[in-house]
Amino acid sequence: MGPPYAMPREICPTCQRPLNMCYCSALVHVPSRIKVLIIQHPQEQKHPFNTGRMAHLCLDNSELVVAESLSEASLRRLLQPHSALLYPSLSWLPPVESIEPESPQSAALEQLVVIDATWRKSKKMLHLHPLLQKLPRLSFSGELESKYQVRKSSMENSLSTIESIALAIQALEPDGDFMQLLQPFERMVALQLSEMKR
Repeated sequence: MGPPYAMPREICPTCQRPLNMCYCSALVHVPSRIKVLIIQHPQEQKHPFNTGRMAHLCLDNSELVVAESLSEASLRRLLQPHSALLYPSLSWLPPVESIEPESPQSAALEQLVVIDATWRKSKKMLHLHPLLQKLPRLSFSGELESKYQVRKSSMENSLSTIESIALAIQALEPDGDFMQLLQPFERMVALQLSEMKR
């Protein structure tokens, strides 16, 4: 007689986490003027700590597209006339217009494009999409401290996708309360740390 098979864990259909790790009770619904387009690497979709999906679940004005590469025609359809890319201004990227919060450019901004992937894969996705490289860019300056204690980044001074989105939209729309986006994120981290201590 062979070994008993473990029953598969029940998964929440919304957050796609095991039911005992579900963070849905902490989800919020936040309106924004600026649409957030999240382009998610397919491997990120399956990662248990992916926060791009979490941001999409919380932001009423958002779209989640899962793809490593998109045709130029598909990408052009997704990019609204006034779109900007949330990404560090790294030396290998072409120089483009920088979006500063509370500037005329940010007031005209209609869509913020966010790549949800590891740093290595995000660079590959940018290489595959010259259109994204040429978008005006929003970057953070100064020291950044992530609360993403359950997943380490290969790049210093980096934030999770949902932390980056919350900071960016808060800077662009200062009258909103976008830091509440971090409630399900903090719930997810707390649940995971509790599980790791068992």
